[in-house]
Amino acid sequence: MNHQIASKKYAIIVGVMLLLAAVYLVKLFSLQVISKDYKEAAKNNALRQITEHPDRGLIYDRNDSLLVFNDAAYDLMVVPKELRTFDTMDLCRILDITKEDLIKRIEKASAYSKIIPSLFAQQMSKEDYGYLQEKLYKFPGFFVQSRTLRSYPEPIAAHILGYVGEVNDKTIEDDPYYKMGDYIGISGIEKAYENELRGVKGQRLVLVDVNNREVGSYHNGEEDIRAIPGTSLWSTLDMRLQRYGEQLMQNKRGSIVAIEPKTGEILCIVSSPSYDPNLLVGKSRSKNYTMLWRDSIKKPLFNRALQAMYPPGSTFKLANGLIAEEEGILDANTIYNCPGGYQVGSHLIGCHHRGGTNLVAAVQHSCNTYFCKAFYNIISNKRKYPTIQEGYTAWRNHIVKLGFGTTFDTDLPYEKKGILPTAEYFDKRYNRSWNGNTVVSMGIGQGEVCVTPIQMANMLAIIANKGYYIRPHVIKAIGSKDNLNTQYMDRVDVGIRSEYFEPIIEGMEMAAIAGTARRAQIPGIRIAGKTGTAQNPHGRDHSVFAMISPVEDPQIVVFCLVENGGWGASVACPIASLIAFIVVVFYERNSDNGLICIPGRKVRLEISLESTLTAIVITIIIKRQRGI
Repeated sequence: MNHQIASKKYAIIVGVMLLLAAVYLVKLFSLQVISKDYKEAAKNNALRQITEHPDRGLIYDRNDSLLVFNDAAYDLMVVPKELRTFDTMDLCRILDITKEDLIKRIEKASAYSKIIPSLFAQQMSKEDYGYLQEKLYKFPGFFVQSRTLRSYPEPIAAHILGYVGEVNDKTIEDDPYYKMGDYIGISGIEKAYENELRGVKGQRLVLVDVNNREVGSYHNGEEDIRAIPGTSLWSTLDMRLQRYGEQLMQNKRGSIVAIEPKTGEILCIVSSPSYDPNLLVGKSRSKNYTMLWRDSIKKPLFNRALQAMYPPGSTFKLANGLIAEEEGILDANTIYNCPGGYQVGSHLIGCHHRGGTNLVAAVQHSCNTYFCKAFYNIISNKRKYPTIQEGYTAWRNHIVKLGFGTTFDTDLPYEKKGILPTAEYFDKRYNRSWNGNTVVSMGIGQGEVCVTPIQMANMLAIIANKGYYIRPHVIKAIGSKDNLNTQYMDRVDVGIRSEYFEPIIEGMEMAAIAGTARRAQIPGIRIAGKTGTAQNPHGRDHSVFAMISPVEDPQIVVFCLVENGGWGASVACPIASLIAFIVVVFYERNSDNGLICIPGRKVRLEISLESTLTAIVITIIIKRQRGI
């Protein structure tokens, strides 16, 4: 009996053991053969997924000169879950950071993800990378991935080219393409064409040994995804002209905008003071950006060409002359008498011109009285507009069609609208008790109106084209030089008949021949110009000049403003003239024997379009003659 009981117990024990063994075998089979969890865990321990950052697209000027290219750089990445004990002070010495900074970076990476690689140290140079690579095995959980860094062969066009920077949390949230540590265009062309320039990221799977070293690709790279480089861009800028314009504006505050009127292509756009765009790349980017941002005197990061808002001064008279013609207030032969100023109550808006004058002569001599009367008559035309509000709104609508009080919505990020008050604004300010004389200073570009340099340059393009403009832009072609950027090629009609532009252009040409713009003359070239002196309540007036060249077939329009420069004829006028000179004469009209006419003399030069030295020599001669 006892034997039978013992046999049953033995059988039960053996059965239980066999059952347990079967359970373990099934579990092992499930883990190792059926379940993917074990396989994935093993893969994660043996493999590393590295993001392949594509090269950003290159940026060329209109003549195929390289404005922006890429240089090699390296980022140190960390996977918090893979971290093991390591010599923190050694890593701090290599990266030139403090222990506190190292701890903060690891905590930030851990908060983001413990298993996804995070950026730890960015944009290391080749030298730093080479030194770190030798010691990387000492730092488990860290690895290096390559990326490219923007580089600029010449320290020019910083504001319009823009810069790239690390994405923020909002960008990551809004666009799944970006991950922590990625870079994105922050300003300028880099921002406007981010989708084209950024390319498409790839990924690479590599085998890693126990010493944190890569030992080869996984499955011979069969699962790798190759990065697609960004698309290259051809800008409308002429690098030689841009460089030249920035030289002319050295030690000055202000801007130059030069446009090809037939196409709306910006040939050069200068904002001064500027900065070397190479300052905002690499490890020193943050320190340099802070330095530039804190410079409250020069404000080098501020794009004056697109964002600074100035009283346009007498150059605004051109717009008011056109509107007065379109509104039927005057024609080319309409004469207003100028007694030396325009009287508003006890205040006299002075004028250096006296006597009767027609529209052409009013532009030629920049007669304040003429344009004050014209503006007053436009908005006070009760036969057409019963109230001052209606008259002013009609005038304002014309001004908006001329490109003021709005933006062009092209590839010019952060462009300002300027200031162009509505009738409702004046109703509120003056308790609905105002008339044409209350705001008459706007007729000569003073008072409440403020414009940007790009808007004034565009108005010159309208005059050159006699009634239309192509929205100003800075990218000519995308992907290849033959693949033209067609999104900004539509003509914008401003609603003013072409014949009304003739007396305005004639007056501007007479201003250059025997008026306020005589210093802008280019021998052998017909130019049309208009000086301006924009009042500045904070100091010396701004010097302003607007010009078109050549008159018979405009190739370029130039607007130049020099802050605190005084009279328009004294500083801005000769600078704008030199820009036009380089385009119309130096680049386009060189004779076979290299003979160039310069005021007062002839200079025989061996002309080379690539010769910066020649341009500088010509500039020195003209600057001495014109007293710049």
